[in-house]
Amino acid sequence: MTGVQTCALPISGIGAEYSRFLAEKGYNLILVARDRKRLNETAKELSKRYNVKTEILVADLSVPSQLKKVEQRVQDAKKPISILVNNAGFGLNRAFSQSKLSDEADLLAVLVTAPMRLTHAALVPMIAANSGTIINISSVASWIAGGTYSAAKSYLTVLSESLHTELKNTKVKIIAVCPGFTHTEFHQRGKMKMTGLPKFMWLTTKQVVEKSWADLNSGKAISVAGWQYKLLSFIARYAPRSIVRKVGMNVRRKQRS
Repeated sequence: MTGVQTCALPISGIGAEYSRFLAEKGYNLILVARDRKRLNETAKELSKRYNVKTEILVADLSVPSQLKKVEQRVQDAKKPISILVNNAGFGLNRAFSQSKLSDEADLLAVLVTAPMRLTHAALVPMIAANSGTIINISSVASWIAGGTYSAAKSYLTVLSESLHTELKNTKVKIIAVCPGFTHTEFHQRGKMKMTGLPKFMWLTTKQVVEKSWADLNSGKAISVAGWQYKLLSFIARYAPRSIVRKVGMNVRRKQRS
């Protein structure tokens, strides 16, 4: 890969795996996160290991002015990006009726507003160049009824599907990546109880990233890694909604207990 190609990524979980994956392929990176220290450490490590250029943007995507800064960088036609990975995470450990409205609003800001605005910003130069890739990290939760998180991920999955169809006659690619439970910092940060989940239900970030990259390049609109989540996502999409709602809420209650 040439050295002019860049992508915007966070620095933990699936985003960190994508950073390593794309750096290994020769892509320069733009790393976006709230933690300046971790950004600098990650940038130096990737630059040294893979001999790529790294750029950092310190930003909290729940803050409009900071999101705007990232948005402006993404749409900069003078320094175009070739891949955008929307992967900022946010989870709540309370039922909607018991949570703070401000927390619910922050979740929507990070999981809906931020990827929507960044996707829109990236599409303008990508469509003009007839080239580019957008990878939206959604979730299998987008097919269940699991509070605001599921609702937010449903938005991202459906938006990605819509854009995939809208852009089918261009060379701009877009995919919704819908992982199940994956070993990241997400559940620890959200203080979610996960000890009761069987080992076979856990995925690695490498599994998710490699499968999504293969699906992206085969033209798929949605990527689901792991046989267990292919089965569950099929059931969630086609089973009676009364059953899906019950199972989804039971899963959320166990995470909060």
